Amino acid sequence: MRLIVSTLAASLALAATAASAQAVRTERSITAQLAQQIATEAVNACAANGYAVAATVVDRAGIVRAVLRADNAGPHTLASSERKAWTSASARNATQAMMLGAQSNPAGANLVYLPGFLLLGGGVPIKAGNDTIGAVGVGGAPGGHLDEQCANAAIDKVKAQLQ
Repeated sequence: MRLIVSTLAASLALAATAASAQAVRTERSITAQLAQQIATEAVNACAANGYAVAATVVDRAGIVRAVLRADNAGPHTLASSERKAWTSASARNATQAMMLGAQSNPAGANLVYLPGFLLLGGGVPIKAGNDTIGAVGVGGAPGGHLDEQCANAAIDKVKAQLQ
């Protein structure tokens, strides 16, 4: 009987430990310093191609960490870069891929009705290993695919820091 009670007590203690371990999560997120570096790199990458853009970097929850608007970038570029970054962080996906998916899938087309979602190219998740730690959104180049190129170029510049 004692063995059964001891075994039962040990099982309950193990279950309680497992339950408490699942109650608290550790999440990785982008630092302000890295966010500013990525925003700067994205604006510079577009400037090298003659595009005046804004870049916004958000953390994994979609909260703005850094924003940079190039000289001569239109005021609308701020809102579009922020919405692209937020959409990408929220969906953990590139907005260009989401846009193409929504165009080819009638059910996916409803994503455009979600408040805050902007399905235009230029939002790219920032990953450290398998974890999405934030996203960068770029707005203002003459095409979302070009905004996305600048976002990817910025992430490539800092990839050593994303290990």
